[in-house]
Amino acid sequence: MLAEQRARAILQQLSQHQTVSVTDLCQTTGASEATIRRDLNALARQGKLVKIHGGATTPEEEEFLAREPDLATKQRYTREKERIARYAAGLVGDDDVVFLDTGTTALHMAEYLKDSKALFVTSSIDFAGRLSAHERHVYVLGGTLKPGTVDIVGAEALDALRRYNFTKVFLGVSGISISQGFTTPDPEAAALKLIAASRAQSVYVLADSSKFGRVTAATILPLERARIITDRMPDRKYLDSTSVIAV
Repeated sequence: MLAEQRARAILQQLSQHQTVSVTDLCQTTGASEATIRRDLNALARQGKLVKIHGGATTPEEEEFLAREPDLATKQRYTREKERIARYAAGLVGDDDVVFLDTGTTALHMAEYLKDSKALFVTSSIDFAGRLSAHERHVYVLGGTLKPGTVDIVGAEALDALRRYNFTKVFLGVSGISISQGFTTPDPEAAALKLIAASRAQSVYVLADSSKFGRVTAATILPLERARIITDRMPDRKYLDSTSVIAV
């Protein structure tokens, strides 16, 4: 079967099933795995599909957000964020060393961690204040105060993070996309989140269902690098790239 014929066969399978595996495509076309993977790479570059672990899926209907959401937008989905925060806090044991990211969902976790004996590191002054009010053990990263917020970013914060090892990291994001991964509008914040994740045994992304299918300016991680805790999964195809916990 010629390359053009294989491409048509692959896209036909995608139109019927939305997600296809390399193994199934080999059986359909009679081509080797190496050939199918090359075909998938070529079609992905053309924007006709999105490569995932072991196969491909149809491109998402993505909403691109160029700027940080305003405060009113961030304060939406409060009930859902509280459910996510309660579940996430339940994953924290007394022997954990935890990095807690900025964001409204992570901030809700403070209420459920007020009796925890874990050691916490955070880039959020708000979060640190809430935990320290309950006499919890909290380290705050040094660095630059992000304009308009009480969040720490910058080179000093990145250097400080590299001195820690975490059992668990909880990240906030602005977008979740199969093609672009976890994203945030601020490249400095993305760099900090990436370093924190690289120092962790387990990485969790806290995201209400509105974040799915969104892309913002800076990619943090590919989906397979973290587990998602959310209120609702809008499409099961995300399970081909990562694990999703809907609470």
